[in-house]
Amino acid sequence: MLNAFEIDILPGVRGDLDEPLVSASTAELAPILLSLVDRGWIEVCRVIPWTAPDGSCGFQPGKPITREDLPTLLADADNWDYPDSGDWIGCLTITLTEIGRQVPW
Repeated sequence: MLNAFEIDILPGVRGDLDEPLVSASTAELAPILLSLVDRGWIEVCRVIPWTAPDGSCGFQPGKPITREDLPTLLADADNWDYPDSGDWIGCLTITLTEIGRQVPW
């Protein structure tokens, strides 16, 4: 959930976890993430370009990915690794929903 407060890509989720989850496989982590989606607490999006009012370039979450597409995307281990290029555009990120913002943690 902490990752959803920040703009960070999916690999950053592991940095917010404790053992044994930090060492868990994508097959173990994906159902946990999907359960948060199913509760309506988070959405999974792709990172898209953003231009600040001062003209500088950045990034932001795009539109939520459909629930039907998520199992396939989350099963792809590449989506859980930082890109070699260092470019986050197109990577998966999670965001809190309005309901997720109300969950005490």
